[in-house]
Amino acid sequence: MTETSSERKPVVKRQRRAGAGLTMERIYTTPGVHPYDEVVWERRDVVQTNWKTGETIFDQKGVEFPDSWSVNASTIVTTKYFRGAVGTPAREWSLKQLIDRVVLTYAKAGKDFGYFATDEDAEVFEHELTWALLHQVFSFNSPVWFNVGTPSPQQVSACFILSVDDSMDSILNWYREEGLIFKGGSGAGLNLSRIRSSKELLSSGGTASGPVSFMRGADASAGTIKSGGATRRAAKMVVLDVDHPDVREFVQTKAKEENKIRALRDAGFDMDLGGADITSVQYQNANNSIRVNDEFMRAVEGATSFGLRARTDGSVIETVDARELWREIAQAAWECADPGIQYDDTINDWHTNPETGRITASNPCSEYMSLDNSSCNLASLNLMKFLNDDNTFDAVTFKKVVELVITAMDISICFADFPTEAIGDTTRKYRQLGIGYANLGSLLMASGHGYDSPGGHSLAATITSLMTGTAYKRSAELAGIVGAYEGYARNADAHKRVMRKHAAANDSIRTLDAVDRDVHSVATAVWQECLAVGERNGWRNAQASVLAPTGTIGFMMDCDTTGIEPDFSLVKFKKLVGGGSMQIVNQTVPRALGKLGYTQETIEAVVEYIAEHGHVVDAPGLKREHYEIFDCAIGERAIAPMGHVRMMAAVQPFLSGAISKTVNMPETATVEEIEDVYFQGWKMGLKALAIYRDNCKVGQPLSDGKAKAKAAPVEAAPAPVIEYRPTRKRLPKSRPSMTTSFRVAGAEGYMTAGSYPDDGLGEVFLKLGKQGSTLAGVMDAFSIAVSIGLQYGVPLETFVEKFTNLRFEPAGLTDDPDVRMSQSIMDYIFRRLALDYLPFETRAELGIYTAEERARQLETGSYEAASSADDLEDELETYAQSAPVTPAPKAVQPAPVQVHSSAELMEAQFGRTADAPLCMSCGTKMRPAGSCYVCEGCGSTSGCS
Repeated sequence: MTETSSERKPVVKRQRRAGAGLTMERIYTTPGVHPYDEVVWERRDVVQTNWKTGETIFDQKGVEFPDSWSVNASTIVTTKYFRGAVGTPAREWSLKQLIDRVVLTYAKAGKDFGYFATDEDAEVFEHELTWALLHQVFSFNSPVWFNVGTPSPQQVSACFILSVDDSMDSILNWYREEGLIFKGGSGAGLNLSRIRSSKELLSSGGTASGPVSFMRGADASAGTIKSGGATRRAAKMVVLDVDHPDVREFVQTKAKEENKIRALRDAGFDMDLGGADITSVQYQNANNSIRVNDEFMRAVEGATSFGLRARTDGSVIETVDARELWREIAQAAWECADPGIQYDDTINDWHTNPETGRITASNPCSEYMSLDNSSCNLASLNLMKFLNDDNTFDAVTFKKVVELVITAMDISICFADFPTEAIGDTTRKYRQLGIGYANLGSLLMASGHGYDSPGGHSLAATITSLMTGTAYKRSAELAGIVGAYEGYARNADAHKRVMRKHAAANDSIRTLDAVDRDVHSVATAVWQECLAVGERNGWRNAQASVLAPTGTIGFMMDCDTTGIEPDFSLVKFKKLVGGGSMQIVNQTVPRALGKLGYTQETIEAVVEYIAEHGHVVDAPGLKREHYEIFDCAIGERAIAPMGHVRMMAAVQPFLSGAISKTVNMPETATVEEIEDVYFQGWKMGLKALAIYRDNCKVGQPLSDGKAKAKAAPVEAAPAPVIEYRPTRKRLPKSRPSMTTSFRVAGAEGYMTAGSYPDDGLGEVFLKLGKQGSTLAGVMDAFSIAVSIGLQYGVPLETFVEKFTNLRFEPAGLTDDPDVRMSQSIMDYIFRRLALDYLPFETRAELGIYTAEERARQLETGSYEAASSADDLEDELETYAQSAPVTPAPKAVQPAPVQVHSSAELMEAQFGRTADAPLCMSCGTKMRPAGSCYVCEGCGSTSGCS
């Protein structure tokens, strides 16, 4: 059964104007000049292929974009947002058409619903919105670009929260509503805690099934429908309160399934993400979170007991050890990354509508938290667009743009469609909005602040405070014109209390330099005005701000970093006009070095060093105290897990909702460390927190060779356990060998490498230190271990990946012309072995080259044979024509041919596999964006819109 148009969109009467309407101020535009006339337009061909299969998955010729837009941005907009069948006259072909389709719809609705004082103000609004979108100052969330101005339902929201009660009708309706939302390409979350537990009786006298049993049906439904009818998984969040009697079963659901996945994988089944056999396991289509309250957290802190309560009458039916349950939660997260944590009392303490109902759940990415059966439309600002040439933040312009964008977002609720009547009703009554930003990581680096530093925290906090304060100030002004939200009257006291909490948090910020001090000054004035206007008018919106993943729209705005995330890496993968690709050092690096006072010569040397090594450790001329400014999400100086938590805590008091972010932890992280991260999140006042431990999931592709090496299906056998053992290939009695003498920072040594007759390395002997010394003994033992590993089939490149870049003394200059600098003896040994025994293609992926190859690269731009120099020069010329002109140095190198994204580039640089899925559309490795993943090649996400 499908909904009719009248069921989907009730008739909305034009609201009576309470005031004279907004007077719109020009920010960027000039009277009498249309924004389209201020840019240079060019035609491009967008052809997209799956690099693994060679299949062309998209082809549209002659699309029109400003010449300042990158190839990646125009590709993603063309493939994702242009409407109409490809190859027909109805197909959009210009960015002008896309922006007009959206902006003109907003401008007309603003006039129709009485938002503007005059028609001239409506025109200013239209032009300013057009200019900001055209110049990548901000972007609406994806559903706006999909739907607004088309014959389709005008759905503008990406985030939905549903509800389910303790009845079969409600449970079956939950399945139906989720299916409709998934079909439309969005995601939803809900709390299952109203469903009685498996320890309680039904009215008929039988025992209840419990919420976990009903999760199976919802999981199967999500896996069948998928998101938007595509191949990627649906986006959904399932929440359970910590005092639910079935909480332990809920905690273990995905951990048990992960063990099943491992067993099936070891038996030869294809259990990778999207694999043929992954559908045989359950609960894989949702993120799971435990909703903990302060009572439970205090019980954990005090090591006391905690009561699990019946859903029917609230009585305690089981008492558990709080710390034991806390350990089980952390253990499950260690095993499979689920469940995450949501802090119930903190969430509801910042709730503007408690008289209407509690906040019980969130959207799939945990940034939108509001009433049941509600939705939120999002928009994000590109923070780098507000960084002045003198590295100050343009707070005044930022404030004006927030006012413009929040006005547009509120207008959209007037004409929007919603997937269910209940969601539409709640959203129109409470008008929740979610303004946010992207590119924080780049902004902090460019302005000389470490991501996990007091200066970085302070600047992020002041910008977020200014954003939310301005959004609520404009909301209060709109309330004076078109009225406060319908649910405001009954929640007025609570709403004012939360506004005062935000303002008080702003007053508690301690600024550290002139940049954040100026922003804080503007934010303080804005909050004072917000409180005064709100006291008089009320507010138009129950919520105003969140920090979303900004995956696809981040690429649309050509952002280097998404949401609140730090920079992913210092070296980027860049597509070129004509189809080539390069690896290039992030251009925020030279800007940051200039801000720190380094000379042009030093800046060029550091950039060249980063281009080769991927990090700044031991970069020539760079002070150690400045290393933290260039810390990234992955790499040699990856930001510590608690560094991410501290940044979240810095900005959380200035958000209506929460933050979409996963705290990545190394594979070596312990259960105790996860317990501490979750506990500190509560102490620091976060609303939600999720972790991901590297390699904790089987369902993540690690390499192409994995599928090829997959074992053949195993026939049934009496023995339940099947073992696969490697076979040792011993060296012959006489074998060729090579002895190399070396010197690292004055320390002398010898390395003898023995080979098989077919030239494969089979043994290594190292002589270092005096015979009989502890060092000599350790090196002998290490040599034996490596040699046996080689003979049992461990690839040499695996040892090279693990032991290069190890840092310990002695370290420094060597006497080897191919390896001039070494970070340790191990670093030198395995670089030398790589040069002697690995083919060029493999070494290139690891960033290891001979002196001759490096000299060739400086002369021709290529590490490979000179015959390819002409082709490379053509690509470099094309790149120079398409890239924006800046005085900063660009360390440009050809990307390895096997690399198709920044994630794969970093794998090649550091020799470590990135835990991220492959894109279902184009096959490239995705990278983190908030609590999901996004593809740099086509903009697809792993579950978030």
